[in-house]
Amino acid sequence: MATYVIGDVQGCFQSLTRLLKHIQFDQKNDVLWFTGDLVNRGSESLAVLRFVSSLGSQHITVLGNHDLHLLAVADGTAKLHAEDTLQEILASPDRDQLLHWLINRPLLHYDEHVNVVLTHAGIAPCWTLHQAILLAKEVENILHGDKAHLLLSHLYGNQPDLWDDGLEGYDRYRCIVNYFTRMRLCDEKGRLDFAYKGTLQHRPTHLFPWFAVPNCKVKDVDIVFGHWAALGGEVNVPRVYALDTGCVYGNKLTALCLETRERFFVKCWRIDTNFTKNS
Repeated sequence: MATYVIGDVQGCFQSLTRLLKHIQFDQKNDVLWFTGDLVNRGSESLAVLRFVSSLGSQHITVLGNHDLHLLAVADGTAKLHAEDTLQEILASPDRDQLLHWLINRPLLHYDEHVNVVLTHAGIAPCWTLHQAILLAKEVENILHGDKAHLLLSHLYGNQPDLWDDGLEGYDRYRCIVNYFTRMRLCDEKGRLDFAYKGTLQHRPTHLFPWFAVPNCKVKDVDIVFGHWAALGGEVNVPRVYALDTGCVYGNKLTALCLETRERFFVKCWRIDTNFTKNS
């Protein structure tokens, strides 16, 4: 039995199937974790959703920003962007079943047996792991309940961009979601920057990658995340594993074996998209 964590698939179903063949995935015995952003920008988001949701207890998936965008569009609280490739899902006869499955995914998964935490973009440097778990659950409880529509309708926006324990209402929930699903760079206080999406080499000098902010509170745990394709899977920080390696941009799709920490990847082909920026 092995556990593989797979980076952002973003609708690249053919690349996913080739990666699973490469790692000799055994659906009866192996477990797959996904870093979120199962959908959008690639051409086969529907196939990805159907496959991953069929895995049942043999998988863990956390929500990414593109997954939440799909949920908001389906809910009528957001509009499709020109580069979105979600129409096939929205028109599918099993859309309600798939969307119900998706909205019930967590923002964070922590496995205490292997001491690994999985989330899409990372963990706010001003949070402890215990606090992050509680805050993720706070938002998940709303998404899984009868007020999901209200949360999705207040989801978009860059403010507040700095965590405060005193935040309330939808400002609080939006801030939590932005840390878990959109974070890349922060200042030394943990204030989010949403403008820069490039490499570490060319980042603004006053900003830090979230995992290298001084006095980061999450310690003594391995963190696996996706979202930041420009990193190319390289962070050079102990116990932090970046797995978005830009499959949808024609780069590669990567899997990390948790038991051995060995990485596997397949090269990808740019398919059905004219999107050129990091998402």
